Amino acid sequence: MVMIDWSQCTAVERVPGKVGGAWLFKDTRVPVKALFESIEGGATVDEFLTWFPGVERAHIDAVLEHAQRSLEPV
Repeated sequence: MVMIDWSQCTAVERVPGKVGGAWLFKDTRVPVKALFESIEGGATVDEFLTWFPGVERAHIDAVLEHAQRSLEPV
């Protein structure tokens, strides 16, 4: 399993004591992990945005781009 370094993604933040220190979409309490779990479960990005109104499409685009870059061979 590959671990992604989220510290370089401007669309997310980690705040000690907030949601157990998980990586969150910036200015929300929504864990980044929830996006990947939703997609794996068959949800669309539009559905995710409906379920989590504080998350913006720009956040999701940035997270998906960062994940893709992180997984590309060096």
